[in-house]
Amino acid sequence: MPNYKLTYFDFDGGRAEAIRIAFHSQNIKFEDHRISFAQFAQFRKTTPFNSIPVLNIDSILVTQTNPILSYVGKMTKLYPTDDLQILYCEEVMSAIEDISHQLVKTFGLKDDVLKQARKKFVEGWLSTILKGLESLIIRSKGDYFCENQLTVADLKCFVQVNGLSKGFLDHVPTDIVETVAPQLFAHFNRMKKEPIIQEYYKMRENSK
Repeated sequence: MPNYKLTYFDFDGGRAEAIRIAFHSQNIKFEDHRISFAQFAQFRKTTPFNSIPVLNIDSILVTQTNPILSYVGKMTKLYPTDDLQILYCEEVMSAIEDISHQLVKTFGLKDDVLKQARKKFVEGWLSTILKGLESLIIRSKGDYFCENQLTVADLKCFVQVNGLSKGFLDHVPTDIVETVAPQLFAHFNRMKKEPIIQEYYKMRENSK
């Protein structure tokens, strides 16, 4: 089996978290390389797009969050096999990436400028995407986004909603998902009970 090294920031959450959970779900060995924000300024120069996460597969460096997550999902049987279900899975993951793309525009802002930018983000893009994701879980007519089973789409959505609910972002209400998209919040609560998610965070707690 190849040697895997996943590089991302040193916190639980963000774009790499679903990849970490997927790796852990089948006990696939990988180096969970975590760097500080200060280290990122230098590290980013070694990546093709000045961004992380990145995955080293032996001597090959691979970039972009969703393709990496899809790749690991296929290895861990957390990725659909039917073409239509693959489309559904990728649709969810792309929508969640859109949240990150819009949110990053507010980084570096301060005080009232930040407050106003986050207010606009919450009332605009964030609410729109959360409602859209809720419509996708309703469309599935089940507990999961696709194939009526746990996939990387569910993991990625769980991580995003978990982050929003933790209050890590100033001026973003912690009840935003529950308020705007209650059925999406219900999906989040179901995901919290999934064994592979519980086992991953138990491992993380024990390692601290």
